[in-house]
Amino acid sequence: MSVARGLRLAAVAAVVVAAVVCLAGSARGAFHRQLLVELNPDSSSTPPGGDLLHVRAVGVNDTLHYLFSSQGAPTLLLLHTDSASSTIKVNWTQFLARNTSGGLWVEPEGSLQFSTALVFSRLLEYDDVNNTAEPTSELFPPYDLQNFTWSRLNLSGATPNALLCGGVAHGSLCLQLAVYGDEGRGQSWPRLLHSANSSQLEVRLDNITPRSPQSRFLLELQAVGGAFPRSRVDVRRSIDDEFTPSIFKVSEWVSFANGSSDVLGFVQWKPVAYRQYNPVLEDATPCRHSEPVPGSGESVASSSMLIRAFFAAPHIVGLNVSFGLAGEPFYNSTGFLSWTLLVGVGSPPVDVFSPLVISIMAVGLGTPMILLLLGGVYVSIRRRGGTNAGQAYEPIN
Repeated sequence: MSVARGLRLAAVAAVVVAAVVCLAGSARGAFHRQLLVELNPDSSSTPPGGDLLHVRAVGVNDTLHYLFSSQGAPTLLLLHTDSASSTIKVNWTQFLARNTSGGLWVEPEGSLQFSTALVFSRLLEYDDVNNTAEPTSELFPPYDLQNFTWSRLNLSGATPNALLCGGVAHGSLCLQLAVYGDEGRGQSWPRLLHSANSSQLEVRLDNITPRSPQSRFLLELQAVGGAFPRSRVDVRRSIDDEFTPSIFKVSEWVSFANGSSDVLGFVQWKPVAYRQYNPVLEDATPCRHSEPVPGSGESVASSSMLIRAFFAAPHIVGLNVSFGLAGEPFYNSTGFLSWTLLVGVGSPPVDVFSPLVISIMAVGLGTPMILLLLGGVYVSIRRRGGTNAGQAYEPIN
């Protein structure tokens, strides 16, 4: 093997690595949706009891409708249509009546492909006196979120971004919604990867007065669907924690069509919360989820006006997300918790190795191979040189 051939192989390896890095970078931002925002659609005045935010995410031949409501328990409704011109209609008299469905619908009606909603129904607190992080009989009376007095939705930023806060025990529970038209990544931990088919919700428990020095919290979520409710939580593992340090798993609460493995919709999160608004690694605290169980469609519909208005016969599946493990600091150590999740349609975004990680791996794996290759070339040349030199000597008598 010649030196020239060895250098050619090294150059080919470098080109392959560069191509992989370029492909990883150029894959982002390939699909775009136009985002259109309206607050309290079809209403000539501010409705009593809360707001209804509507974000249209318009694609080439389809539309995602995000509806975020503070009428009752906070609810995010996601509708997928096969029309780029579909719209939402609201009959506010019927919507506010809270006794019949049909106050909100899609036009044209035949364009609806998939509907799903997420209801934040209750905040639970328990006295973890034995520091086991196992809520048993020490549960305090729950905070029912449908009874909160919620602020008006505060819209801000170039990306549709809405903040909703409700007072609880001298503090607040806030939900911040961001809807995206492109693929990207959150700016703060856990830096979830989002797509143009997803929105992000951040839940914050801020300065709530705990009812015991050893208090921990759980958040109750209700997934609402038509024909295809969310049925299970899948946990995926990774060896890369570049964007969420020390976290190597992601949880995905997904729904499927009957007899199909295709994912129709998802709620995705990493099993971590943070005890500071601007966290460092030491502020991370693990979180866990319970197994999804069927719930009462009537009880959820009565707690959320958005669910009542849209779903005639909702299917409900609920679970709890608990914050903190045994030995972790209690809530009163900082008086703050934040937890982030994605809600979307289709398959959840999948984290891949970033160009930086790919480059580091290529250097780490490629450099020893190139050194071995050049070493082999060097040894081959030395042997060939030694053989020629030996043939030049004359025999000694």
